[in-house]
Amino acid sequence: MNERLISISSYNPIDIYGVHDKNLDLIKSYFPRLKIIARGNTVKVIGNIREIDDFEDKFNLLLMSFDRFGKLGVHDIDQILSEGEGYAGQEIISHKADGVLVHGNNGVQVKALTPNQRKLVQSAEKNDLVFAIGPAGTGKTYTAVALAVRALREKEVKRIILTRPAVEAGENLGFLPGDLRDKLDPYLQPLYDALRDMLPTQKLLKYLEDGTIEIAPLAFMRGRTLDYAFAILDEAQNSTEMQLKMFITRMGRSSKFIVTGDITQIDLPRNQSSGLKQAELILKDIEGIDFIYLDERDVVRHSLVTRIIKAYNGLKDKQ
Repeated sequence: MNERLISISSYNPIDIYGVHDKNLDLIKSYFPRLKIIARGNTVKVIGNIREIDDFEDKFNLLLMSFDRFGKLGVHDIDQILSEGEGYAGQEIISHKADGVLVHGNNGVQVKALTPNQRKLVQSAEKNDLVFAIGPAGTGKTYTAVALAVRALREKEVKRIILTRPAVEAGENLGFLPGDLRDKLDPYLQPLYDALRDMLPTQKLLKYLEDGTIEIAPLAFMRGRTLDYAFAILDEAQNSTEMQLKMFITRMGRSSKFIVTGDITQIDLPRNQSSGLKQAELILKDIEGIDFIYLDERDVVRHSLVTRIIKAYNGLKDKQ
């Protein structure tokens, strides 16, 4: 007899096994000649090697389904285990056509909701470096993070790198309490928020722990080469010219980069120029690089945010 251990350490076991092992019991019924023992984050399978291989392949499909939809129920298990690879290929892996970028927690569908957000998605699929420029609330960061999570799930990249300049404290964070992570987290919180919407908590923690997802200040990017990575620079209007150049030249093999920012909210000292503004002038005609502009029509927050942006734009036009 052969034995194999399958780890589900990046999942909450109850999400996979079901309440009172309801899912697990159903899975076992599809493999009557195997002995399947689930203990915590490990599934032990005992039996014929060919049947174990078949079990592992189909069990991985169940995990993929949970990754996509954020849930795994009896109906999902029946459909996947009865139809196997044909179901997986059609329903789980190839889902770009339905407009859904990722299925977040509790099966929430994350889509590009506006024309310019859809332009951002289309541009990112065609270009390796995309700049998304627009005011707060237009979904720049959220859409970019969804694209990164999708690329990771579909194994187009091996890791996600998310970064922001911590300019509010002038990159000098010593006066804040706590260790380095405590000092930096307030600046990186919007990135964590987006990830929490799109990944199960257990899996997100595992990815953060093993470096599959890295969230770090812009200064930490210096001297690195980011191969097989989906990298996002958020709040790029607050990067200096040298910082932004440093970031986009970190691009390695098989990587995708998205740079997001709002050139109407630059917090840099008066004697420093925004790298995002300079990039618009220097890079706009380079093949493989695209600029997508979002405006108040793309705001997906409270309806008042759209009116606020319009009011400020009207004031700026009068000045």
